[in-house]
Amino acid sequence: MRWSGRFLPDMSRIHWRSVVDLLLLAIFFILARTPAQSEIMKLETTLEVLNEMESAKVISKYAIGGAVAAFFYIEPGTTFDLDVFIAWEPAPGSLLLSNAEIFDYLFKRGYTQLEREAIVIAGWAVQFLPTGNHLLKEALEQAVPFEVGGVPTRIFTQEHLMAVCLDVGRPKDLARLLQFIDEGDPDLNRFKEILARYKLSDKYGEFEKRFLSSL
Repeated sequence: MRWSGRFLPDMSRIHWRSVVDLLLLAIFFILARTPAQSEIMKLETTLEVLNEMESAKVISKYAIGGAVAAFFYIEPGTTFDLDVFIAWEPAPGSLLLSNAEIFDYLFKRGYTQLEREAIVIAGWAVQFLPTGNHLLKEALEQAVPFEVGGVPTRIFTQEHLMAVCLDVGRPKDLARLLQFIDEGDPDLNRFKEILARYKLSDKYGEFEKRFLSSL
């Protein structure tokens, strides 16, 4: 795991075709900044709380996705939000998901600060998210064990994170996908199998044409 340094993209592989491309690259450089070491250390405490919640069956099996999971594969960015994916189902007789049990558990332990849809645990804004599509369900099922400062957790595989970035398709997600390609070490065969399974191959083809040089 690497938490320091800066990442610069291979400029020769990026097309300068539109203003959107330039804006995307600007976001890309913003994402390449490094979070403070004190925030990284607090992550261990946050993960301990999540593990306690899983043991107490307040949440089901969980895995870390999003930007924080990406940091374990590529240079870290500035985000301090922690996306926690769980196999979340509505309560019996309801069609809506409820976080009442999760928040009640955390409120009783002194974690009462809310930030939009997230709750702050040891300095990290944690958002509990359902696996709302088949790609996310597979990402959770195939999440890999990982340790942060001796605290066990699970994170999405690099290939699933890349597929999710492509699927969501916001500028910051596409910027992170560029970073994965230039800096990470993904299994490209596995990545393309995931894309094919979830009908994302054509979308990736457009991404290549737009942002990557022809070989």
